[in-house]
Amino acid sequence: MALEEYNRKRDFGATPEPAGASRSRKAQQTEHALQYCIQKHDATRLHYDFRLELDGTLKSWAVPKGPSLDPKARRLAVHVEDHPLEYATFEGSIPKGHYGAGDVIVWDRGIWVPEGDPREGYRKGKLKFRLEGEKLAGSWNLVRTKSDSSGKEQWFLIKSNDEAARSEDEYDIVAAEPDSVLSDRTLIPRKRGAAKAAPAAARQPARRRSRKEEPAVSLEGAKPAALPDSYKPQLATLVESVPDGEWFYEIKFDGYRIMARIESGKVQLFTRNGHDWTAKMPEQAEALAGLALDSAWLDGEVVVLNEDGTPDFQSLQNAFEIGRSGNIVYYLFDMPYLNGMDLSGVALEQRRAALRAVLERNESELLRFSDDFTEQPDSVLDSACQMKLEGLIGKRAGSSYVSRRSSNWVKIKCKHRQEFIIVGYTEPKGTRSGFGALLLGLHGDDGELRYAGKVGTGFNQITLQSLFARLKPLERAKPALAKPPTGADAKGAHWVEPELMCEVAFAEMTRQGVVRHSVFHGLREDKPPQAITYEKAKPTPRAPTAKPSGSAAKIRISNPERVIDKSIGATKMELARYYAEVAPWALPHLRQRPLALVRAPEGIEGELFFQKHADKLTIPNITQLDPALYPEHAPLLVIDTPEALVGAAQMGTLELHTWNAVAPELDKPDRFVLDLDPDPALPWKRMVEATQLTLTLLEEIGLRGYLKTSGGKGMHIVVPLTPGEGWAPVKQFSQTIARYLAGLLPDHFSAVSGPKNRVGRIFIDYLRNSKGASTVAAYSVRAREGLGVSVPIHRDELLDLKGANLWTIRNLIERLEEQGDDDPWADMYDIDQTITDDMRERLGMAR
Repeated sequence: MALEEYNRKRDFGATPEPAGASRSRKAQQTEHALQYCIQKHDATRLHYDFRLELDGTLKSWAVPKGPSLDPKARRLAVHVEDHPLEYATFEGSIPKGHYGAGDVIVWDRGIWVPEGDPREGYRKGKLKFRLEGEKLAGSWNLVRTKSDSSGKEQWFLIKSNDEAARSEDEYDIVAAEPDSVLSDRTLIPRKRGAAKAAPAAARQPARRRSRKEEPAVSLEGAKPAALPDSYKPQLATLVESVPDGEWFYEIKFDGYRIMARIESGKVQLFTRNGHDWTAKMPEQAEALAGLALDSAWLDGEVVVLNEDGTPDFQSLQNAFEIGRSGNIVYYLFDMPYLNGMDLSGVALEQRRAALRAVLERNESELLRFSDDFTEQPDSVLDSACQMKLEGLIGKRAGSSYVSRRSSNWVKIKCKHRQEFIIVGYTEPKGTRSGFGALLLGLHGDDGELRYAGKVGTGFNQITLQSLFARLKPLERAKPALAKPPTGADAKGAHWVEPELMCEVAFAEMTRQGVVRHSVFHGLREDKPPQAITYEKAKPTPRAPTAKPSGSAAKIRISNPERVIDKSIGATKMELARYYAEVAPWALPHLRQRPLALVRAPEGIEGELFFQKHADKLTIPNITQLDPALYPEHAPLLVIDTPEALVGAAQMGTLELHTWNAVAPELDKPDRFVLDLDPDPALPWKRMVEATQLTLTLLEEIGLRGYLKTSGGKGMHIVVPLTPGEGWAPVKQFSQTIARYLAGLLPDHFSAVSGPKNRVGRIFIDYLRNSKGASTVAAYSVRAREGLGVSVPIHRDELLDLKGANLWTIRNLIERLEEQGDDDPWADMYDIDQTITDDMRERLGMAR
């Protein structure tokens, strides 16, 4: 077995690394591009793991110094065990005491093209190939030399002398490009033998940086500039955990973001959306004027502190309502402009040092500097959560200030974590073995064991097998619970003696005492079951509902705790709440557009149904169009209200696909869509380049396109049209664009559908531009692991993206709320453009 040594070296109950199986011969023979990855690995020594896909696994070499673009440099590459294909996207921290302990990021990823027979080359120890990745390109060689004293084969990784080669004296790619290509992670090597940082204090997240530790107030990169009239703040990206690398952490305040403009003693205070709130905070404006600055833009957050010294958002709202600004504290954390100088290009540390120096002359208790902390970020986060704070804001060391959402600023929210008693398990579904989910219990205040929900994520194959072996002998006929669950939670349940305990992280506990968004973290052996208790009393149960945004109506959600995506533990209720919250943004792109629903009644692992008509299914509040608009077909479906959107979710709808026409003009499309659908092995850089090239072509012929992520692997370019022409000429025109690009760059694009035709290429899917065809709608969820969402973006956001599934049902609403009026598609339906004869001629299209 190709992965036998890989599996033997690892305990998958403890390491987050994926347990994989070799691919079947049929899977290996399926035509696809071969992927490669290079992982930066801070283990006993910092090194780079070079991996090439071949025969269903990743052939792997450890390269101590990393790759070099210099053909004169021969990099030692020690051959190690094969890894599963799933490892190509693995990033995380391997625990101390386990094989390969240390942090891992994906430093590069893409496709490799063998030159000659790769199996013969691998057997003979002489592999020649081309790389097409995010960072590496051109021709490369792996040459076997000898074996070391432990029997491991030693090879050399050598760059061929071609257009991608560069002298190491001129450019060291390892030093110049240190970060991950998949995420915002970086990896700063540990100082070997350094002492561990002390834990944070119980009542304060971490030791504050002392004055003498502050860097000198140097402003390298500052430029003379006029004082801007307005300034948009930098926004943080929501992440699930503390990132690797060198970051500074501040408290995430529960308040209002405020930008302060100062000019010749005059102070103005603006909200994130540019509203002038100076009159609401006269005392804060007076305190800022007391800083005696010629000109400045300051960035911060206003809060009201409770008696424990923590921000209280309700008290802040009350303070504004009754006009008591004297209770409001303005925490300042950045300064992008000062006294005639643009500081946006200055490193974060220097901007903040300058801000601290400015505030030294402050005599008001209403202005405060937002300190950062130097302890281990996980420890800081734990302390912040214990203090009932929202979480942390992390800012990358050395980063500049940008007026948009940036991966250099991240926010990490608090989660709960505690022990539970295992009271049962459910049957596995699909390809999963062992069990589906663990059923959990906790003791109430009265000592009775109560049902506390389930956890179905956080397991790997080894954990499933080993834990199942321990559960099986403990089975009992009836649940050991005071009030056993009913309905879906009890369906197919196997009950066990309440002897095993586990630790589970979860987002919240419902009023019914049931955990939501739970993740398994391991068994606990250090406490007796009787010690595992509820944290708060269980309230009276009531029927769960989802309330659509902006509507007084409520829609009852059946089976609300049914998990629809085991990979993240998302439930049906969470989906319904997402659609309720996203309704104001989604509905303008749904109204009067015929649609098709992708329903997943049993979740994304179950059977999916593509539904264009109501048939016998009753969907609450959904509208059917006049059958005369589409003769000889059943009435088409339309979602026009928040209630209909939530009603679709209640009936198991995940995806919403819409036509390129609006009723009643269904014979005249008002847009066409180019769906850039890549070979999954291609580097994301290829998708960015393809999107840019397609947009450029559209501009050259006189059309404006709008962007959205697909929520999966690719990008969608939507081209609005003034309705006039019929479906056939619009589809023909979009097909011509696809063929033009495929003819221009045949190695990069394909205009022919089918997996065989997009091997190593991007298929420009124009087939969605026929009558009756549809494309996933803006803000629709995708029925894929992680529940990504298709999201409109600004064109200048494209270069910052690292994938098309970055936004999910769990982080998109925050982006939308923070973007305010800055809607990337704000003027889409105001565009007046048509397909002209001149455009057709420029594409070589016969009329």
